[in-house]
Amino acid sequence: MNMVVEQRPTEAPAVASAAARTAAPLAAAAAMPKEFLSFRLGGEEYGIDILRVQEIRSYEAPTRIANALPFLKGVVNLRGVIVPIVDLRLKLGCETAEYTDCTVVIVLNVRDRVIGAVVDSVSDVLALGADSIKAAPEMNASVDANYIMGIGCIKSGDVERMLILTDIEALMGSADMGLMDSARH
Repeated sequence: MNMVVEQRPTEAPAVASAAARTAAPLAAAAAMPKEFLSFRLGGEEYGIDILRVQEIRSYEAPTRIANALPFLKGVVNLRGVIVPIVDLRLKLGCETAEYTDCTVVIVLNVRDRVIGAVVDSVSDVLALGADSIKAAPEMNASVDANYIMGIGCIKSGDVERMLILTDIEALMGSADMGLMDSARH
């Protein structure tokens, strides 16, 4: 018994054009600038993904936790949520950590956990395209640079600023912080 199978024109062009329509928005999204909140620690400027920032508050002395590491300043009650407060200046080894009127706490949402980060001051929100972000420099094993995503280069006229782009989830989730369950990702 012979069967005749009707051949239809290939649907490859329709599939290819659908793939192109899907790829175009993805490529455009990757090319879109990413927004970072810039802040100062000592003389350096850092940036974190703005999507991790819940709010910015003025610094208030937290309730101290006994036997906590020096950079874990204590906890505060933020509308019924007990929030650990980490002084990023102490954690990242700044020479001094003075509390002034400019000192603020950036309240972060990291892995569904609310954490406060003490910084010297907050500058602004910056949109950086991929062409403005350079790879993090390679460091020797004695320097923990796992939390550095890259260096943002911002040019304004003749002045160029460098912004240390921080993976706040990697920093807050590091084992020495003791704030996150390392098994969760």
